[in-house]
Amino acid sequence: MDLRAPEKKFRPELEGVRTVAAFLVAIYHIWIGSVSGGVDVFFIVSGYLITTSLLTKVEREGRIHLVEYWLGLARRLFPVAFTVLLFTVGLSILIMPQAQWKQLITEVFSSALYVQNWQLAVSAVDYLAQNNQASPLQHYWALSLQGQFYLTWPFVILFSFLVAEKVLKTPIRKTLLAVLITLFTLSIGYSVYKTSVNQPWAYFDTLARVWEFSLGGTLALLIPYLTFRKSVNMVIGWLGLAVICLTGILLPVSTVFPGYAALLPTTGVMLIIIAAENPARFGVDRLLGSKPFMFFGGISYGFYLWHWPLLVFYYSYFDVNTVSLLGGLAIILSAFLLSFLSVKILETPVRKISIKQSKKRLATVLLGLILPLLCLNTVWALYVKDQNQQQYDLNEYPGARAISDNMEPSPDKKPVPSALIVKEDLPAFYDNPECFSNMEDDKVTVCSRGETDDPEYTVALIGGSHSGHWYPALEELSKRMKLQIDIYNKDACRFSADDFEGLLNESCMDWNEEVLKMLKSDPPDLVFTTANVGEGDTVPEGYIHQWEKLDGITNIFAVRDNPFMEGDPPQCVEEKGIEECSVPEAQVLSDTVPWENTEGIPGNVTFADLSEYFCQNGTCPPVVGNVLVYRDYHHISTLYSRTLAGAVGEKLKNALSGE
Repeated sequence: MDLRAPEKKFRPELEGVRTVAAFLVAIYHIWIGSVSGGVDVFFIVSGYLITTSLLTKVEREGRIHLVEYWLGLARRLFPVAFTVLLFTVGLSILIMPQAQWKQLITEVFSSALYVQNWQLAVSAVDYLAQNNQASPLQHYWALSLQGQFYLTWPFVILFSFLVAEKVLKTPIRKTLLAVLITLFTLSIGYSVYKTSVNQPWAYFDTLARVWEFSLGGTLALLIPYLTFRKSVNMVIGWLGLAVICLTGILLPVSTVFPGYAALLPTTGVMLIIIAAENPARFGVDRLLGSKPFMFFGGISYGFYLWHWPLLVFYYSYFDVNTVSLLGGLAIILSAFLLSFLSVKILETPVRKISIKQSKKRLATVLLGLILPLLCLNTVWALYVKDQNQQQYDLNEYPGARAISDNMEPSPDKKPVPSALIVKEDLPAFYDNPECFSNMEDDKVTVCSRGETDDPEYTVALIGGSHSGHWYPALEELSKRMKLQIDIYNKDACRFSADDFEGLLNESCMDWNEEVLKMLKSDPPDLVFTTANVGEGDTVPEGYIHQWEKLDGITNIFAVRDNPFMEGDPPQCVEEKGIEECSVPEAQVLSDTVPWENTEGIPGNVTFADLSEYFCQNGTCPPVVGNVLVYRDYHHISTLYSRTLAGAVGEKLKNALSGE
């Protein structure tokens, strides 16, 4: 016995659900500054509708015309999506700070290719990219995930059809139900696990979201059996709407989704769909299926795409972190008008082009929407790449040498590197993935750089990025002092015997143990590492314990950590100038030298305090000697590190000579 076929019909309440979800997303983004769970509502609706549509096709024709199906999707999705992308690129060039351009260029390409969610997943766990500012394209992650679902779902339906017809000799709906339940079980299990161990990645992971689409598909198959009394449906319908509206208030969506917590809004949607099967007089479907809700539901896709870039541009143009009531209403009204015009002028005419009779014409029109965006973004990317080739005369841009060598910087020079490239100008060893370990990898990789043929000294540079950003200074010294630099680097890790206050993860601790074994078996002349964390006024005990284990084996050169600035110094300098972006020394640097406030330091340690190159006369400026000191709020820029070579070299010579 086969399952009863779901009735393929227009469901006006789903247009209303889209309306509610779109408004929730916008309201939470604009005024609350958090996530509502509205995109999860979209995923359930998509799973429900596309499963019903594709199942009807395969049962009627025994196949799915994939080219026609994908052209139909592109006809519906591309006009508004690529128009918003093109608008965003143009306005970003005019409004957004250059410090974000490289990030934006990458996100334009990933959005156009429907892989934005994976791009954001990588950025979310990439320690060197975690300081990226919110971009006007980040909301395309949900569109990308839906695009991947639309692309692959026909194969799920066809697989179920073939298994049912050729193997099991059973009706397709039973087989498809089994497949969808299997997908749901595997995906939600993976989602719960991944959310618990790496929630930022899980949030954007397609595999951790498949269960939401499969749940919508399962509901499409079971809906004929979920008919209840009108009084029951009235209650569960309004309950479903309340659940959707309150999810963002009840749960911290951005930090606990998409694990089991995402069952809350998805259940709300399903209750509304079930309630609409046998509608009550005062049921929720009466509201959601009303003309205003249906009208807005028809443009909710465009509204979702337009509201976010308008919000980010508002932040950037007015240099604010919050939105006023009037400002938010202006954003919502603008997004509404733009979405209406986009649908009226672009989407509707394109959707009228026949797929069966005018495939070439439709493909040409769609290509005409895509090419201008790709061309503009490519030109933009080439311009940014050209800026990366710039070379600097250190006499005009002395950086730290303005202090160490009393050099006078050339007046009226703009700080370098420009905000456009400083974030990407990382220490050279980051070009080789074999030279560092990521946050989750406990494998130790060692790279030897500098004077490797006949070194006079071997210096082991050990730790995370706060050790790594001293590499350019050591690289400058390598020829002068005949140094071989052995790089032991791991993202978000320190050279420590314990995790001090839980700041270091388990893989960091395992990595530390292995590094210690390697140092004991082949000791360097000196270990270069950090002495504290930020403005901390003591040396962490974990550092001391690690150094003690090397006492009598090798010596330690521990440099005081640089001050942590506020905000984004390169972007701040670009927008406001040096003076406004300077920070009072007392705010970011302790009066107490860390090692003078710590007991039990072993005798094999030499300390270096280079604070005078970051703060002078009670102020910590973002620019010294015409050079940007920082690439973000707490990492030294590569160029400034190079100019610190002289200051580091004097102290390093004393440590190597035992003075």
